[in-house]
Amino acid sequence: MENLFRLVDQDQDFFQRKWTLVNGPVIVGAGPSGLATAACLREQGVPFVVLERAECIASLWQKRTYDRLKLHLPKQFCQLPKLPFPEDFPEYPAKRQYDETSGFWRVKTVVTSGSHKTEFEYICRWLVVATGENAECVVPDIEGLAEFGGEVIHACEYKSGKKFQGQKVLVVGCGNSGMEVSLDLCNHNASPSMVVRSSVHVLPREIFGKSTFELAVLMLKWLPLWLVDKLMLILAWLVLGNIEKCGLKRPSMGPLELKNTEGKTPVLDIGALEKIRSGDINVVLGIKRFSRRQVELVNGEKLDIDSVVLATGYRSNVPSWLQEGEFFSKNGFPKAPFPHGWKGNAGLYAVGFTRRGLSGASSDAMRIAQDIGKVWKEETKQQKKRTIACHRRCISQF
Repeated sequence: MENLFRLVDQDQDFFQRKWTLVNGPVIVGAGPSGLATAACLREQGVPFVVLERAECIASLWQKRTYDRLKLHLPKQFCQLPKLPFPEDFPEYPAKRQYDETSGFWRVKTVVTSGSHKTEFEYICRWLVVATGENAECVVPDIEGLAEFGGEVIHACEYKSGKKFQGQKVLVVGCGNSGMEVSLDLCNHNASPSMVVRSSVHVLPREIFGKSTFELAVLMLKWLPLWLVDKLMLILAWLVLGNIEKCGLKRPSMGPLELKNTEGKTPVLDIGALEKIRSGDINVVLGIKRFSRRQVELVNGEKLDIDSVVLATGYRSNVPSWLQEGEFFSKNGFPKAPFPHGWKGNAGLYAVGFTRRGLSGASSDAMRIAQDIGKVWKEETKQQKKRTIACHRRCISQF
C-alpha cells in the first residue's frame, strides 16, 4: 500500500509553489474509502492526489479505536478492492492486523510544521470526497459536564479498560461502541453503568455458527426486506432471549429497514448482554445533569461515578470544508439515496457515505474509478491522435 501513493503534505519541496493544476482527481481523505478509490483509479491508469490531514493513512482505524477492536462482520464483507484479506487471517480480523464555474475544483490546504503554516491550493477537474461518515466525534452538550471533575473522554480516545480498574465508569451510549466499551471495562474489573436513552436492536454476531450479516444478505436474495427483518428478530429472540428484561427496548422498525432508512446500525452482541444479565453492566436511563463526581438521571436517581466515556458516535465534516449545496445535504451526506449517492455534478464524487460499511465504500470506489477512467482513457486516445504533443503534468507517484 505504501507504493500506491504518497501523502503529498510530507514532501516539503512540493510546497514551494502556492498552487498547482492536478492532472487527475483529488481525493480528500486517506481512509479506507480514499484508499479504495485510489487503488481502482490506479488500475484504470488515472493519476491522482490523495490529501490527508493526519500524518498517517486510515487515521480513524490507527489512532481512534480501542485496543481490543475486531471487525463485527466477516472479513469477506470488509475487504477493499485489490486488497483482499490473507486466507490465514481470522474470520473477524482484529485492529492490529487492518471551482465549479470554471469547470475546476479548488482545494485549499494548510500544512503545519511547528508554528509555521504553509497554505497550498490544488486546482483539479475531479474531486473525490472520501472523508467518510465518521470524520468528527459527536460530543453532546450535557448540563454540568464541565464541572464533573473526573476524566471525560470520547470513545475514540478509549484504548483499554486497564486504566479504569476499580472505577465506577459511566458509558454514555448503547451502540456497538458503548456495548463493547462496557464489556471491556467489565473485563478489567471496572464497574460500568451504560446509559440507554432510546430503543436499540441487539442481534447475535452469529446465528448457529453463521454470521448474522451474511445470513441476512443471503435471505435478501430471495425474500422481501420486511420478512427478513421478522425472521432476524425471531432468530435473535431464540439466541439472545427477551432483551427487554435487560432494560433494552427494541425499535418498532426492523433492524435492516432502520439501517436503510436512518443509518442506525444494530448492535452485534459479543458478550455484553451476558454481563448485563449478571449485573456486571448496569443499564441506566437518560442523563439530566452532571455535578461534582456525580450524575443525575432523568428519573431522579443519582450515581457516584469516577469517569465518563462518551460513546456518542461520529458525524461527517463535509459541510465545514466543502462549499457546495447541491450534492451534499447539511448533515454532510449525499442527498441522493444509495446506490445513487456516489456521483454529483461538475466532477464531484463521494465515497464512503452509504452507511453500509467497507462493502459500501468498495462499491462506490469501483464506480468512481470506472467513471473517471472512462473519460480519462477517451481523452488520452484523442491526445495521442494529435500531431503536436501535449504534456499534462501529473503530481502523483505510483
